[in-house]
Amino acid sequence: MATDDLRRLEAQALEQLQQCSDEAALRAWNTHYFGDNGLMKAAFGKLKEIPKEQKAAFGAEANRVKAALTEAYEKALAAAKERALQISLTTNPLDVTLPGRMPRRGRLHPATQILRQIYAIFADLGFQIYRTREVETDAMNFEYLNMPAHHPARDMWDTFFTTTPNVVLRTHTSPGQIHVMRAAAGRPIRVILPGMCYRNEAISTRSEIQFYQVEGLVVGEGVTMADLKGTITAFARRMFGPDRQVRIRSSYFPFTEPSIEVDIDWPHDDPNRDRLTKGTGWLEILGAGMVHPNVLRAGGYDPQKVTGFAFGMGPQRMLMLQHAIDDIRLFWQNDLRFLQQF
Repeated sequence: MATDDLRRLEAQALEQLQQCSDEAALRAWNTHYFGDNGLMKAAFGKLKEIPKEQKAAFGAEANRVKAALTEAYEKALAAAKERALQISLTTNPLDVTLPGRMPRRGRLHPATQILRQIYAIFADLGFQIYRTREVETDAMNFEYLNMPAHHPARDMWDTFFTTTPNVVLRTHTSPGQIHVMRAAAGRPIRVILPGMCYRNEAISTRSEIQFYQVEGLVVGEGVTMADLKGTITAFARRMFGPDRQVRIRSSYFPFTEPSIEVDIDWPHDDPNRDRLTKGTGWLEILGAGMVHPNVLRAGGYDPQKVTGFAFGMGPQRMLMLQHAIDDIRLFWQNDLRFLQQF
């Protein structure tokens, strides 16, 4: 190949370039001449066959042709893009007077919303938030809460055991009572302990294997059942309405003595009243009681000098009651049709 061949290749390439009508044709032209198997690369490959005295002239001409074709291609490509843009603007004009589309806003999960509402109420009542771990020892989850090994009350909690001996997923937030009492080292306590709990139960519309609880604990000199009732009544009326009445019934929990369950009266004008209260007009919202002396001792307190009360509630259950939700599984299905209602 001589320098004349390079000029003929240049003329042929420029003629074909002028015939390219759109960007796709231009890119195909570029591949034909400058691709891995392109004609320009083949021309440079002939350099080793050129006599030594002609190599410099041939190389200079080859570089000139390459630069000329590259410049012509870039100009043609820019012109093709401009033509395509003008056609697009003419064919599908943009109406800048149309209102913009608002992006879809994220929101808090309903479980988070009800938890924050509970936090705010108890903060107004002088409680602090104390968080504890979700994996506990058997001693923390049962023994220190007045449930030694083989105690029949352990059957009340269907426990997830880990592969590590005597380590479980906590079945309730009550182990947090021991943690906070030991951390307080004899000082008065007024805290709530929110968190996730786990129980090996059959999943249904009313029960899940994981759920939130909010534990409450007050310890100090002269704490009585009257203080417990006043706290629960204040909470119930802030959460469910200022006219709510509170009913206390005897119950049993191994870590409190005496133990109670707390009900509130449900509004008569609610069409779900009979279904929610099973015709009684009263709805259970939490369990509570005076802290058992053995639990106080496990936490490092002298039950002869101090007393305390504790309570536990299910925030998701409260949310179900407030909004007539009849399936607890909806909280974990991540169905936007459900979540966007809150």
